[in-house]
Amino acid sequence: MTRCFVGIMACFMVWSLASCREEGGVIKGEIANLETPYLVAAYLVEDTLEVDTVQVDKKGRFSFRTQVDTLTAFSLYLNDYDGSTVVFADRDQKLTVKGDAMYPDLIRVNGNEVNNDLTAFKMAHEDLLKRRGQLLVQIGESNGVDSTLNTSTNRHEELEKLNVLNHEITVSAEEYIMENPSKLSSLILISNFFTNSDNPGALKRVLGYLEGDVKRTELAVRLTSYSEKLNRSAEGAAMPYFMLEDGEGNKIRSYDFSGKYLLLSFISSAGVESRETVALLKRAYEELEPDSVQFITVYIDNDNYPVEYVESDSIPWTVVTEERGWGADIVNNFNVQYVPFNVLISPDRTIQVRNIAAQGVVDEIKKRSEKEEITGIG
Repeated sequence: MTRCFVGIMACFMVWSLASCREEGGVIKGEIANLETPYLVAAYLVEDTLEVDTVQVDKKGRFSFRTQVDTLTAFSLYLNDYDGSTVVFADRDQKLTVKGDAMYPDLIRVNGNEVNNDLTAFKMAHEDLLKRRGQLLVQIGESNGVDSTLNTSTNRHEELEKLNVLNHEITVSAEEYIMENPSKLSSLILISNFFTNSDNPGALKRVLGYLEGDVKRTELAVRLTSYSEKLNRSAEGAAMPYFMLEDGEGNKIRSYDFSGKYLLLSFISSAGVESRETVALLKRAYEELEPDSVQFITVYIDNDNYPVEYVESDSIPWTVVTEERGWGADIVNNFNVQYVPFNVLISPDRTIQVRNIAAQGVVDEIKKRSEKEEITGIG
């Protein structure tokens, strides 16, 4: 009887160990205000994107296993991709996730060093990130409303507030990176807050803070390469070469505009902001001398090409519709990441201002011209 009991226990122990090995790691958590009964988990396995659907109960609780052998980023998409958070999981790790789908930037992830460090950063700046999240929701809601109350002035004020909050967050992130130059969490903060910046110098600067093994990671190498690309289209850099073709088949080349100011305006045929940009640029164009300034509007609409809604008949300057959309060379070379996006090129073919507001084009050109006149007189 004793031998039988010992045998049963031995089998149970072997089975338990085998079950643990099969289980691998686990990511479990609870997220409030989910509108769908599932999450979407996306992650890379040997350059292949894996996408899993994770069921969620009525209380927002979920759990799923991970089978990874190295540190892997799991992107958890909420409410049909309306928001997301990232969990970093390594082999056999048990990780927890808790938060609110309304504020994805504040979702807490714990269970290993990098997640713990990033969560600590979030909690240290909870008020700032929450105000930013509320403003993003407000902007998203106003974008879907086209009324007299939802004026371009209101949207401009909202975007100005967002820029201020983003600046405060990046300042705090840079301080953290300087204090923790060898931590993986610093590298993640660089990826989160500095890769979409219109100031390429900032990305180059914070990458310079990194020390030790983290500096030699694949992500650090990719970010360094990306930083070099950004600096090729930074303010003060030489204008990248481009060749476009208008609706009549005429070739348009970058060197055709030497000696003149050139405004490149990247927009979409859909969206209130793009239509407002066209309207504001029309006013600016009327105030400027066409002999010294040229405009080009580039429509990026590869999802519904050919573009059906194009105001080319009423736009008095060159209009181009890019068949390749976001994959076009000019979009890549000028590092355009969203629309509307305006780039002002100076007469000496250098990039003068990136992401210049349509209502600021006239003042910027006049200010630069007056400065050149004063310099010439001196």
